[in-house]
Amino acid sequence: MILELQKGIIYGPVNSRRLGRSLGINILPPARKVCPFNCVYCQYGWTETHVARADIIPELPSVNSVRIALQEALTELPIPPAYITFSGNGEPTLHPEFDGIVEEVITLRDQLTPGAKTAVLSNSALVSNPLTRASLTKLDMRIMKLDCGSRETFTKYNQPCAGVDIEAITEGLVQLSGAHIQTLVAAGGRGNLNPENIEEWIERLKRIKPVSIQLYTLDRGYPSNQLGPASREDLNRIQARVKKEGLEIDVF
Repeated sequence: MILELQKGIIYGPVNSRRLGRSLGINILPPARKVCPFNCVYCQYGWTETHVARADIIPELPSVNSVRIALQEALTELPIPPAYITFSGNGEPTLHPEFDGIVEEVITLRDQLTPGAKTAVLSNSALVSNPLTRASLTKLDMRIMKLDCGSRETFTKYNQPCAGVDIEAITEGLVQLSGAHIQTLVAAGGRGNLNPENIEEWIERLKRIKPVSIQLYTLDRGYPSNQLGPASREDLNRIQARVKKEGLEIDVF
């Protein structure tokens, strides 16, 4: 079943497999998915606004509205979150004032819940931009997507909009310190679970040298009817192959 999009700025806390008790921040329009990707497996369904720039989208929340919403949420929560996480209805780094919002979130975290950490779930589409990387580096945890190795698989699996290139993404991730890579593998005609793609993906990981790799498969609804979950055996085989290269990888 496809999940409903977030209707506001703050949501949760949710119990994340990777982050524990996580308070989500959606800095994209309510109930509209805005993303440079149109991934065939996305739990929120197909992308409505498929762009690599969001500065012309009028419904984006302001820095001040994000600050107010987060302040209210942190003040009212009986138990502080483990993480305050940028995620939501698409790619958070699309927001033209992402850096200013990051600064406000860190300030409020320090004031109201100093034990919490900040994180981002990003598809890495804009990581080649030095300003985006500088903003990401201010957060405690950068969970960045890299699902594919080959350009062909990237095109059919993540379905990037024009101007988003897997080689530029890889180089951006090489230059982003302290990145954690998340990868969703899926079987089927539009999946990424083919040996050639996996080997090229591993070669990219060797260049990036991430802190860790988070490998998982389909667990919620997805829009394509040409996909299916990878088996536990598939995940274990990929994990063993990656570990041979001296890289840290966990299966979720």
